[in-house]
Amino acid sequence: MNYISVAEAAKKWNISERSVRNYCAQGRIEGAFVTGKTWNVPADAQKPLRATADLLDVLTHEMQAKIAGGIYHKVQIELTYNSNHIEGSKLTQDETRCIFETNTVGLNGAVRVDDVVETANHFKCVDLILQNAKKPLTEAFVKTLHLSLKNGTTDSREGWFNVGEYKKLPNTVGGRETASPQEVGDKMRNLLASYNAQKVKTFEDVVAFHWNFERIHPFQDGNGRIGRLLLFKECLKHGVVPFIIDEELKLYYYRGLKEWENDRAYLLDTCLAAQDKFKTWLDYFKIKY
Repeated sequence: MNYISVAEAAKKWNISERSVRNYCAQGRIEGAFVTGKTWNVPADAQKPLRATADLLDVLTHEMQAKIAGGIYHKVQIELTYNSNHIEGSKLTQDETRCIFETNTVGLNGAVRVDDVVETANHFKCVDLILQNAKKPLTEAFVKTLHLSLKNGTTDSREGWFNVGEYKKLPNTVGGRETASPQEVGDKMRNLLASYNAQKVKTFEDVVAFHWNFERIHPFQDGNGRIGRLLLFKECLKHGVVPFIIDEELKLYYYRGLKEWENDRAYLLDTCLAAQDKFKTWLDYFKIKY
């Protein structure tokens, strides 16, 4: 029997080398064996079926049935808390959980009203990405997410802020210039057209889309959270195990975004580390991947 390397199998199946090694270690590639630290994959082995569709089915079922304590419950709290926390929200994880579970606010100190409003709004955004996970990305959907996230905030009462529409004023991210308000429409349409034209999308493709979205920075505020919601959605749609950037990975995530044009490995490795954490949740809830 002929064998190929992990790198060759990854290229053949259009997935990451880490995924191939995980499949081998889990016994999901029949005939694969390890020599020292190197896996040997049968040349005629078939790519293992990925169960992201199963994950989406479980998330959707638990959302619709209002099941507490499952993977949907955990995703809502972890994605909402961590994504808001990256952007400066002062709500704790327990306070975020309280809002989701009881629709009440129990605070240990003073926080911005907008933090509470945006937390409740983010829960609705997570539901939106699950309800639309299998649909292609459109400008209308991206704007709907932004409107849902910022609805009822202080920003929404400012005409210049343009909630649910592209920015009116120039802005920066990490000290870097972003697309001008006059450029945003064309750049977003070009990005979506190019991305949607790809029939098969890999882990690196969805991360690359995320970087391009953040580089454009199409909205006055909320770009990071919208970008991470879209990233989660696209992972579900294209058979990629999703992931959540938490406090431990935040600075590496920032560095990855900054260094993308010089070395993609920084951001890709950070997202892979986050993906590994998400896989431990899937293992706990006995959801295949």
